[in-house]
Amino acid sequence: MLLKLVARFMKPYWGTVWVIVALQFVATICTLLLPSINADIIDKGVVLGDTNYILRQGAFMLGVSLLQVLATVVAVYFAARTAMAFGRDMRSGVFAHVGDFSAREVSRFGAPSLLTRTTNDVMQVQTLVFMAFSMLVTTPIMMVGGIIMAIREDVGLSWLVAVAVPVLAGSVGVILMAMVPGFRKMQKRIDRVNQVLREQISGIRVVRAFVREPFEERRFAEANRELTDVALYVGRWMSALFPLVMLVLNASTIAVLWFGGIRVDAGHMQIGSMTAYLSYLMQILIAMLMSTMLMMLLPRATVSAGRIGEVLDTEPSVVPTAKPVAAPAARLGSLEFRNVTFSYPGATHPVLADVSFKVGPGETVAVVGSTGAGKTTLVNLVPRLFDAMAGAVLVDGIDVRDYAPEALWERIGLVPQKAYLFTGTVASNLRYGDPDATDADLWRALEVAQAKDFVSAMPEGLESPIAQGGTNVSGGQRQRLAIARALVRQPVVYVFDDSFSALDVATDARLRRALEPATRAAAVLIVAQRVATIQNADRIVVLEDGRVVGMGSHAELLATSETYREIVASQEQVAA
Repeated sequence: MLLKLVARFMKPYWGTVWVIVALQFVATICTLLLPSINADIIDKGVVLGDTNYILRQGAFMLGVSLLQVLATVVAVYFAARTAMAFGRDMRSGVFAHVGDFSAREVSRFGAPSLLTRTTNDVMQVQTLVFMAFSMLVTTPIMMVGGIIMAIREDVGLSWLVAVAVPVLAGSVGVILMAMVPGFRKMQKRIDRVNQVLREQISGIRVVRAFVREPFEERRFAEANRELTDVALYVGRWMSALFPLVMLVLNASTIAVLWFGGIRVDAGHMQIGSMTAYLSYLMQILIAMLMSTMLMMLLPRATVSAGRIGEVLDTEPSVVPTAKPVAAPAARLGSLEFRNVTFSYPGATHPVLADVSFKVGPGETVAVVGSTGAGKTTLVNLVPRLFDAMAGAVLVDGIDVRDYAPEALWERIGLVPQKAYLFTGTVASNLRYGDPDATDADLWRALEVAQAKDFVSAMPEGLESPIAQGGTNVSGGQRQRLAIARALVRQPVVYVFDDSFSALDVATDARLRRALEPATRAAAVLIVAQRVATIQNADRIVVLEDGRVVGMGSHAELLATSETYREIVASQEQVAA
């Protein structure tokens, strides 16, 4: 999966990658030449007292060093830019793909996990790519070239390389194999910490209202402890890695000085050659260390790549049609459910079964029913948050599955059960409905939604800030702003999913009176809990266990529907 992600998102940057490879090749060759040049200066210049040779070779060595530094700096610069661009494109790709998910796929992964995969997991892969660009060419060339140059200096000490490299490689391999399961657990436990933290922050009012702070603290402490435990497990292995590498490096240095000194004393090796041999052995082992650093990142990045790939390989259950029909030029304003059936994956019974009714232009149809009757699922089928498994939902006479998504959504104004506002201003939230709406359009929508007074009272009016989720305004104000946002769009189908629940009776009545002329040419579908607020609807649809068990006006249903009478009676008893 890691290679698949690299191939997918690195495609625009292969030209830059070849530049990085060429620069690293030049820098590595320069690095390999330096000890040999230094050995010549010692053996042919310092030992023989040839000052001119020292100056000539010293100048050459300085030039090689400058070229090595310049090539390394430019290579790292391009590697950093390419890795950052790769990470940016991968984040954008994951975000765009998640944006195509239906509510089913979002529920499957969960918001905390999707956040972690889009941020932390992408960062792990991006870091590996950067390190690979910085080391992938340098390391093998330095290892192979170092071995060749070391043998060239003295064949008699080559057995040191044959011992030191396998010992270091084997030790590092054992440690990395032990770390892989820990990295896999770590990513899952980061998900868990994010999930608990998100729930506690989102539900802080509920937590405090029920005095559940101690319980939530224990729940977070448990998730935090589990993450800490696996981090400590990985950290212990990691802490053993560098001392082990340094032990091999230092032991190799001592061995070269000891056995090399013996060969120098015996006249089989020159001092400069021993110095160069020591440098080459260090280069070989440092290349191994660089490989170790890369290998340390590889297990975690592999796990992260798998998690990212899982998201990218998940096909949305709601897919735009390949051949969308041309949207009718006339915006008729009609909505029809035709024998609609829907069930969630793994459910034993459908949430909706054979639901059929129509909402014509200028009509208001209300949907009532007990909790779990399928009301919210019903309205979510209209903008294709889900797709019906049987039957069809038609807007202006066309199946919603045959529309291009933009053509469908511009016809629908949805006010969800939970009114959500985005970080920004009042104006920016309202312009989600229509980016080109003027301030006058916004004020008209606010007036209809009974939100003009409190927005006018804000210090900055339309430019007053809105916090994430609209937490700096009340529940009723959020609902009215969400209704105004739908009104700004001026759609032909309005869908209100229990969108008046936070309003007091007086405000509810004023809002409904103001909505009548504003929605006169549109189809209006309202999901409501309070029967008293929808008694004047043209028709009321009664749902029970996902089936239509009654349909008609308020008076007709009182006479014909036992379920509706029970709903009305229960609310009258509560009111009394």
